[in-house]
Amino acid sequence: MSRIGKKPVDLPSGVEASVSGQTVSVKGPKGTRTFTATDDVAVVVADGSVTIEPRGKSKRARQQWGMSRTQVANLVQGVTTGFKKELEIQGVGYRAQVQGNTLKLALGYSHDVEYAIPEGITITAAKPTEIAVEGIDQQRVGQVAAEIRKWRAPEPYKGKGIRYKGEYIFRKEGKKK
Repeated sequence: MSRIGKKPVDLPSGVEASVSGQTVSVKGPKGTRTFTATDDVAVVVADGSVTIEPRGKSKRARQQWGMSRTQVANLVQGVTTGFKKELEIQGVGYRAQVQGNTLKLALGYSHDVEYAIPEGITITAAKPTEIAVEGIDQQRVGQVAAEIRKWRAPEPYKGKGIRYKGEYIFRKEGKKK
């Protein structure tokens, strides 16, 4: 029995949820998000909360139960507070700045890397060495952060590159004479 699936998802004030068929729609102060659940679970909105119940005792129904509950909880969190990923840039001359709808990265290449900011995502560079990626969709925020990090992933010898805030980079020792 799913411990996660048993918990109802509470709707804070200012957030509305509706179900039509298997599609859950959540509307809040930051926007609207939808999620389509599989036929293995039943979604019910009542008393200011969303409840997910499995249909049957099959293994797939039990798997979808906890996953669907987590997806709905992420919808609620996204439209109320949103999601945020923070990146740090380390390296001499490495910097970032936001110009209009593009993120310009100087990462030691012969040219600046220009990353077009996708719709629904907000990128800010408070300092030249810090990037914050924000949005209401957790998957898209993580994907954009991963794409930015991919331009110069942290290397193990000097630790230069783009890393997530608080990420530990295993350092290696260089060559010895």
